[in-house]
Amino acid sequence: MDGTIYLDSVWIDGAKDFLAALTASGRKYCFMTNNSSKSASIYAEKLLNMGLVIDPETQLITSGRATMEYLKRCYSGKKVYLFGNPMVKMEFESRGILIEEEHPDVVVTSFCTSFHYTDLCRLCDFVREGLPYIATHPDYNCPTRTGFIPDIGSLAAYVEASTGRRPDKVVGKPESEIIDYALGIMGAKREETCVVGDRLYTDVKSGVNNGLYGIFVLSGEAGLRDLEDSDVKPHLIFDSVKEMIPFL
Repeated sequence: MDGTIYLDSVWIDGAKDFLAALTASGRKYCFMTNNSSKSASIYAEKLLNMGLVIDPETQLITSGRATMEYLKRCYSGKKVYLFGNPMVKMEFESRGILIEEEHPDVVVTSFCTSFHYTDLCRLCDFVREGLPYIATHPDYNCPTRTGFIPDIGSLAAYVEASTGRRPDKVVGKPESEIIDYALGIMGAKREETCVVGDRLYTDVKSGVNNGLYGIFVLSGEAGLRDLEDSDVKPHLIFDSVKEMIPFL
């Protein structure tokens, strides 16, 4: 979403027309974002305020929501220390995840934009203890209209410097967890599905590595020069989703 469809709350040129063309062609689509700083309902509300109505249960998949499903499957009934924004903690709890601040069984890091230094110290303490350590996604930066802000990948590097550990599990793009979850929600076939995004190491890689088509757009974080140093090879490249409309 960030860098592919909009930046902050501003549509990328032609993005709304692209979505309308997708619908007119009879194709299904969903938004799949690694940005776990907000709940899915907040993203749906944001899109509504931008003039787009979607079903947040079937058309909006966050790395946070995919992580909730992973926790319910692999750590059912376990207490979770969630490094995240308050609204995200509320969403985890509303979906049956037990949030625990003092004596957790599992540590989960999401994209938190409101933490206090003591929260970071507590996170490092739990990771240092050897608890299972899960990250919602690996992105290093989040694009905005004015540049980039540090994302969870940058946090993971900080935690590693302090504890010597990287996350044991990453759920979001480019990992298979979020792709399998999205395909299941949409009832889509892998070989008939494309992942369109502005980041080679998450968006495009999630398509290429998981049997989907990976389409790279140059409207966000990465550019053509990044291809030179990347082992990810997109199936198609466009300046933005606007350029894709004639091919639908």
